[in-house]
Amino acid sequence: MQLSSTSTGLSAAVIAAASFGTSGTLVKPLLAEGWSPTAAVTARALAGGVLLLPIALTMLRGRWHILWQARWRVMVMGVAGVACTQLAYFAAIQTIPVSTALLIEFLAPLLLVGLAWARTRRMPRPTVLLGSILALAGLTLVIGPGALQPVDPVGLAFAFAAAIGCAAYFLVAARGGDGLPPVALAASGLLTGGLVLALVGAGGLLPFTATFGSLPMFGSHAPWWVPLLLLALLSTAIAYAAGITASEALGSRLASFAGLLEVAFAALFAWILLGEALTGIQIAGGILILAGIAAVRAEPAEEPFEDREVLSPLPDHVSGA
Repeated sequence: MQLSSTSTGLSAAVIAAASFGTSGTLVKPLLAEGWSPTAAVTARALAGGVLLLPIALTMLRGRWHILWQARWRVMVMGVAGVACTQLAYFAAIQTIPVSTALLIEFLAPLLLVGLAWARTRRMPRPTVLLGSILALAGLTLVIGPGALQPVDPVGLAFAFAAAIGCAAYFLVAARGGDGLPPVALAASGLLTGGLVLALVGAGGLLPFTATFGSLPMFGSHAPWWVPLLLLALLSTAIAYAAGITASEALGSRLASFAGLLEVAFAALFAWILLGEALTGIQIAGGILILAGIAAVRAEPAEEPFEDREVLSPLPDHVSGA
């Protein structure tokens, strides 16, 4: 079901950003106890897909042809939006700072603005340009100005690959019209991406280790599956379902700008749950991101058309239309 209400779409985008923002806090106990990033994100994707699967199957009952018609959309979501984005990000942070990799990955909204500009040959209106500048400035403040530094070119290339994968996620999520419910796209995309990540881990391309004992969590101890379950439910199942819903309602451009709130929520949750300091600069950055979203929101709603324009070169049997 597609949403027509922009306010409802923005609400879904905020839920998605807040849910995605919990991932760093929830995955930290696993990584601290010996889980490799590849193993953690693989378990996260597969478990999140499994949690959404019963709902997706109920929604698709009697309409299985919709899933087949949207198979290429599912594949791009799983391979590019989930697996490649995660793999490129983790490959990037092997040689460049995490803050720098995050800053580059979250350039995805600017990539979408540039793509629409190139595709339609229409210069973005001043409100979009202003929103882009405000959002980028806010993102830099939240992540930390130290992210702007000379870095390894290979790591930089991987970080840009993650940004492209992130942009692909928003484009594919916004590509409604094939009748595939957002929850079904989220479930099938996560399971597809999780399987790709598992194959990468099994092939030894990246470290793939996990431990299954008790671990410290928020000042106490918990079984290993507790943070994993929370990660799969909050940071994955709810996040992807809400994010895809928001993208269908808002279009890829506005949804991607709203997605920048993830970094602000991540800093907030780290402050509340892990005791990591929340600085005035980060708060100012969050305000600038909100101002950027408001500026982009003021732009007349043309994004769904632009999404179709960007993806229109795909044949009908490939795009799922």
